[in-house]
Amino acid sequence: MKRRNFLLTLGGAAACTALARRPLLAQAKKGRVLYFTRSVGFEHSPVKRDGSELAFSEKIMVEWGKEAGWDVECSKDGRVFDEDLNKYDVFAFYTCGDLTREDKYGNPPMSPDGKKRFVDAIAAGKGYVGFHSASDTFHSAGPRDEVQTELDPYVAMVGGEFIVHGRQQEATIRVTSPKFPGVQAIGGASRFMEEWYAMKNFAQDMHVILLQETEGMVDACYQRPPFPATWARMHGKGRVYYTSFGHREDIWTNPKVKSLVLGGFDWALGRVDADVTPNIAQVAAQANEIPKLPPRQPQPKPKQAKQPA
Repeated sequence: MKRRNFLLTLGGAAACTALARRPLLAQAKKGRVLYFTRSVGFEHSPVKRDGSELAFSEKIMVEWGKEAGWDVECSKDGRVFDEDLNKYDVFAFYTCGDLTREDKYGNPPMSPDGKKRFVDAIAAGKGYVGFHSASDTFHSAGPRDEVQTELDPYVAMVGGEFIVHGRQQEATIRVTSPKFPGVQAIGGASRFMEEWYAMKNFAQDMHVILLQETEGMVDACYQRPPFPATWARMHGKGRVYYTSFGHREDIWTNPKVKSLVLGGFDWALGRVDADVTPNIAQVAAQANEIPKLPPRQPQPKPKQAKQPA
């Protein structure tokens, strides 16, 4: 089967200066990561390819793998989930939309059975790392500004679901799990310029790592209590890690974010352990209180070209 996959076998492990965890990983086995970046609908610039060249974030993932000791496979081909999933240790998603549908980029969709096989693989013990619009991938039935009780299986696995975002702005991210691997680079809190996701349907068994502070933010979707922005949780036997970071390319080159993400990968790969006792009730008790949002504005129809007389 011909697939748009780029398999990059990366040898060796180099020191990662931002993380004191490196000595603990000297004897760790090399993990294998599938970085899946298929988009149905909007495709973010960090995952947009120019022809056959890897996208911006794919190149960075390769470099991070080289430093940390992973093998990385980058793919936009949904058929990979109908193949052998046992060869991967972690599935990293920077995706968007219903991945079982056709897209406008020519990348084959994930089959419904492939989706089930993937979610089942996480529950059976594989790791998952989600970036930014990975929470805008599949959706639960029901109004966007209401919390649902019956969730899409993928959403239930991730632990949270995208609603909407406002304009890009500088905002504060506060650490709520200071001992989680990689988070120490952020300190107690840091401010970043980013496109911040407003989210809902937070799992009550999640361990919140970073909290989105909303005080002072503009736009209606942020007029709500603070809510999780980065978290970890167990899904069956699988380790699930998600961060809303990732829209802007300069976020991918920010050393604080790099430290945070590498710590998440180390945990998802099982190379380090961390206390992921559920803490959402203690640090974000009102996270699922979401504002009533204005109706979506219909998109103007594209003008049709005039037919010659």
